[in-house]
Amino acid sequence: MGEDPNDARPEHAPPKLDLNKPGPGDEPPADRPPADRPPAGSGETVMIRPARGGTPRDATPADAVPADAAPRDAVPGEAAPADAPPRDATPADAAPRDPAPPQATPTGSFRLPAPAPGAGGAAPWEAPPQNGGSTGTAASAAPAGSFGPADPSGTSGSGFGPADSSGTAASAAAPAGSFGPADPSGTSGSGFGPADSSGTAGSGFGPPSGGFGGGFGAGGPYGHGQAPAAAPGWAGAGTLPPPPSAPPGSGPGGGGGQGESRPLQAVAVGLLNLSCLGLGYVLLRQWIGAAVCWAATAALLLLALPADADGVPLGVLVGYGAVLLAAAADGARRGLRASLSVGAAARRLVLPLAVVLLAVPAGGAVAYGSARDEAREEAFQQSLLARLATADALVKAKEGSRFELAESDYTTALDTYEKLALDHPGSRAAKLVPERLDAYVTSVSKPYTDKKYCDAVDPLKHLRGLPDTVDAKVLGDRADGFDEPLAQSLYECGAGELGRDSTAAAHEAFTELAATFPESVYVGRTEKLVGDGLRKAAAPLSDGSASDPCATTEEVRTRRSGVAGLKGYELSGPVADADRAIQKGVFSCGTKQFRDEEYSDAVKTMDQYAKDYPKSPQTAHARTISIAAQIADHEPAAGKKLPSATVPGGSRMPMVVSNDGKDAVELLYTGPVTGKITLRACGTCTNYGGIRGAVDPDAKPCGGASSKYPKATLQLPAGTYHFLQRRAGGGFAVAGETKSSKAEIEPGYTYTNCLYVTSGL
Repeated sequence: MGEDPNDARPEHAPPKLDLNKPGPGDEPPADRPPADRPPAGSGETVMIRPARGGTPRDATPADAVPADAAPRDAVPGEAAPADAPPRDATPADAAPRDPAPPQATPTGSFRLPAPAPGAGGAAPWEAPPQNGGSTGTAASAAPAGSFGPADPSGTSGSGFGPADSSGTAASAAAPAGSFGPADPSGTSGSGFGPADSSGTAGSGFGPPSGGFGGGFGAGGPYGHGQAPAAAPGWAGAGTLPPPPSAPPGSGPGGGGGQGESRPLQAVAVGLLNLSCLGLGYVLLRQWIGAAVCWAATAALLLLALPADADGVPLGVLVGYGAVLLAAAADGARRGLRASLSVGAAARRLVLPLAVVLLAVPAGGAVAYGSARDEAREEAFQQSLLARLATADALVKAKEGSRFELAESDYTTALDTYEKLALDHPGSRAAKLVPERLDAYVTSVSKPYTDKKYCDAVDPLKHLRGLPDTVDAKVLGDRADGFDEPLAQSLYECGAGELGRDSTAAAHEAFTELAATFPESVYVGRTEKLVGDGLRKAAAPLSDGSASDPCATTEEVRTRRSGVAGLKGYELSGPVADADRAIQKGVFSCGTKQFRDEEYSDAVKTMDQYAKDYPKSPQTAHARTISIAAQIADHEPAAGKKLPSATVPGGSRMPMVVSNDGKDAVELLYTGPVTGKITLRACGTCTNYGGIRGAVDPDAKPCGGASSKYPKATLQLPAGTYHFLQRRAGGGFAVAGETKSSKAEIEPGYTYTNCLYVTSGL
């Protein structure tokens, strides 16, 4: 089966080149075998495996081809000299070119010299245009620089290795620069090495299991070490393949898990996945893994935002951390041997960028922590404000109530204000405490504002005493202005109670006023108020205009007692005036009682008057009224007229009174004059009647010698007199122990009166 030429240029006989014989300057380094030499006329750097020397180990003697063998397209039986030009050579091409020796590079490869001047068209190793050639041409779909054995149909393989069973080049769809054995499906291997048992190319360097397809060896028609005239599978007929465009396994997705290990790349991919954005998977184009990372991050954000005081549940954080760590580990595993689809410059930036992008989760955690702290602080501030509101409600609810009923709630609210200000000085609630204290003071002092002075006393005392219970920094000067209101309230309350005849309550307020504010102007006002009030109350007694002297006297006496008990006031003048008025009131009360025939009350009043005021000019008169009242109590006629305060003039008639009784007796009399005498007991006298009357029926009272009877002589003006005799010291005698009588005293007569006792025995 013949081949068509690859291009329209005349074919040249392949140069005789022994690749196993080193040229001048091409000695291989001492530590590795000499490299195969590329054909002359090439300007490219080609990586080829070192020659093993001589015939390949698996070649047979039959495989050896003489160096002067005719080309494979020669007619059988036609001998052509080794240096003869090709059949279609032109005269200009008749002279054979002397190939220059290849130049060794420092890496052990060879740099082939450029084609000779005047050589038209493409270089010998370059593939013809895609629209050129026919059945025997190189495969136009293979990328430039691909090399490998041609399939039986004549299509060149782009990988270095055997063709598949279909005859199609192994890497017809493989990316440029990939080389190695093709798998049975026709896909080129991504590495340089033998295929595995499944036909998949290995990812490492080494000879394929079937030898290098179309390479240098005994399998070629020109024998070992010679370049073929039209090597099957090469892009350019009669030439060596160009070098690969990239190292093995460097294409996208290359490596297949068997490529070159890149630890830093693995670290970079893992760190990119730790950025919470799945960027490592994005770089590897593993979209499912990236989507999982995105979903986990979105779920975390959905649960975490907006930040609250409780933060994210621990289980969610642990789960999300596990996802991140798994993604980082998986990304590092995948990126260890993966080929990235970015340029070399970009690959150098991947690791630094991955480290920088760790700021995303770190910054997010810091930002969320700050937001959570703000939420917690806000919740705490709201709790303090709630406590403040509770205290405000207590104060508002008790506004206007009696302080003794509201004091407990007021104290609770005040304690809350103080604790907020001292324990949380920077809080919003603490900043509102001064305003709330002003409202507290206003609420507590509302009775004073409403001029309910008695109700305001206790609240004002509470406010005035706040410096003793509340911190000075919290209270400030709010308690400094309550002295004057409290003094005024005490004065006004006392005055009000005094006007309501509640002397005790008034005096209590006045006493506290003088004790608390002795220098206050309200003390002087109190003295004037109390003194004037007492004088005013006693005036009806002083001038005798009291309609009910008894009641007035008691009122004045009570008020006088309270005023006299006030400490810290100068009220001696009003008290003395009240005493004089009370004295007059008592006498007036006794006389009124006598006139009202309240004789027993009159006796008590006048006796008390005589006792309380023994040096009074009216004491004697009071005694006579008392005697007359005692007689009138037994003989109402004796009370028809109030005894005179003066003694009548004119002549007086004597009346001798004798006691013929065995007990002492009193004789009370009233008439133009009133008085009382007491006769001592008669030791030898006996009662009349009974046994004595039976023995001596003619016995008469006072019938014996007058000297034996106790006697008293009265000098009585003429007039009607009422007498009452009773046992001495008996006071008001019971019935049967007294005897009243009436007598007319006329001028010019002497009267006798015998007192005796009768009995039934």
